[in-house]
Amino acid sequence: MTNLTAPTLDDIRAAARRIEGAVVRTPTLLSRSLSDMIGAEVWLKFENLQFTAAYKERGALNKLLQLSPDHRAKGVVTASAGNHAQALAYHGHRLGIPVTIVMPEATPMMKVTQTEGHGATVILRGAMFDDAYAYACELELERDLVFVHAFDDPAVIAGQGTIALEMLADAPDLDLLVVPIGGGGLISGMATAAKAIKPGIEVVGIEAELYPSMKNVVEGGHWPIGGDTIAEGIAVKEPGVLTREIIGALVDDIRLVAERDIEHAVALLVAIEKTVVEGAGAAGLAAMLAEPGRYAGRKVGTVLCGGNIDTHLLANVLVRELVRSGRVARLAILAPDRPGVLVRIAECFLQHRVNIIEVHHQRIFTTLPAKDTLIEVECEARDAAAVDRVIEALGEAQFRVERSLLD
Repeated sequence: MTNLTAPTLDDIRAAARRIEGAVVRTPTLLSRSLSDMIGAEVWLKFENLQFTAAYKERGALNKLLQLSPDHRAKGVVTASAGNHAQALAYHGHRLGIPVTIVMPEATPMMKVTQTEGHGATVILRGAMFDDAYAYACELELERDLVFVHAFDDPAVIAGQGTIALEMLADAPDLDLLVVPIGGGGLISGMATAAKAIKPGIEVVGIEAELYPSMKNVVEGGHWPIGGDTIAEGIAVKEPGVLTREIIGALVDDIRLVAERDIEHAVALLVAIEKTVVEGAGAAGLAAMLAEPGRYAGRKVGTVLCGGNIDTHLLANVLVRELVRSGRVARLAILAPDRPGVLVRIAECFLQHRVNIIEVHHQRIFTTLPAKDTLIEVECEARDAAAVDRVIEALGEAQFRVERSLLD
């Protein structure tokens, strides 16, 4: 048990008054297209529209506004390489509170410069997050700073809970909330507010399949933890102590979502809602798309909790989505290595109006006979059926064709 006290609905309402006007009151909107796909009434809370593109501003600001004048003058410290760092840096600078952020040495320079750009002092320390966290705790004691935890702090949790107040004010008929879980601060605050306002509402937490840390703790499971995930914002190995108590008491279910489904949700939000969301922010929608029967007929709200995704990663996700939908394909065509063959292949693509993006001949590193060649063609089409017709036409022209597939 922790000696921290869980926030109440009154604490969350006080936080809402405290931060009003300093954070964006983001919209909660019904998505008709996603509702049709899932068979539920799907409402989206666009927290990716905050100034720092994530909900973390709410909890960080609520904590900062409750500091004593002495602590405001001395400043605060935290360990973070993500959205919490930027939120604390931005509002600390705005309020004139010195902010020190400790990040692991391997943190991408873009994150370092973004955080410094918000006015914080960034210290790179250690190979892992745990090393950075330990050093931040040392600075807390040495310099008499206030440590602002990313999720295991009652004031931070209360700030995050203001999201549920806004969602239920904008969509009072919601009967289910689907909330991503990392350390647990967001869902702890939202569940506290939602259950107090509407006791019958169901709250479902979503973790990345590779990082089921809260599910393990709350449900006594032993799922393995670790790996590369697109949802790095919820890739937490050790969840909060206070948050696990709140989640155990208030959250009805914790579900795991696969990487493929998270990628699919990120791409759909770009295509349908015209909004950019990071992997963690798309986890709630990903869970609904993966298990539509779990949410069918319900009035469901989920939080697009962040939009800080690397542009190159986003580009990869969008192209991979085109591959999975069949609109972009890579075909390996086995052909005799003689003049005119490439023209015949190209004619099959032209006939079915499929665009060739790239062609690569492989003559040496192949197990084919010396007189044959492997021609790899990347192509794009208006739909998957057009690519299927090209493959059929190539087969009729006596070419052997293999299609590369994603998981």
